[in-house]
Amino acid sequence: MPKKNLMLLFFIPCLWLPANKPAIIKTAQLMQRITSDNDTTYIVNFWATWCGPCVKELPVFEKLNEQVKDKKVKVLLVSLDFVADYDSKLLPFLERKKIKSEVMLLNETKANVFIDQINPQWGGSIPATMVINHSKKYQRFIEESVTLAYLEEEIKKSGN
Repeated sequence: MPKKNLMLLFFIPCLWLPANKPAIIKTAQLMQRITSDNDTTYIVNFWATWCGPCVKELPVFEKLNEQVKDKKVKVLLVSLDFVADYDSKLLPFLERKKIKSEVMLLNETKANVFIDQINPQWGGSIPATMVINHSKKYQRFIEESVTLAYLEEEIKKSGN
């Protein structure tokens, strides 16, 4: 096999990787990020590839992400998929759906523990979304699907 054909074999797989390969994080890392002392409003959506309503609402977050790219608002999509499914399910899903928002994979196995750390009122169902601006002491937790209009209104309430 000629050398240039062999080199192509090494670069072709890169074409299928999502542009924003998700970080694998713990709850403490997520909470540190969204409660930092800045005036950014975080829209944090908890979802999974196996959750039909979650997948259905992802375009809402993608559209919002595009709208707020020049504002002090950050959309974070926190996947609750299994870490073991990272390469086989999550990455192909993100590529297929062309997800551009920042995605993180929450690496936690004790739901009763991490759910309470995120929000004690969270019953654990998904989709769930948190709107938080720590410096302005604004927090809203929604344990159902949301609309773009609803998120836009929450951003205004948060001060951004």
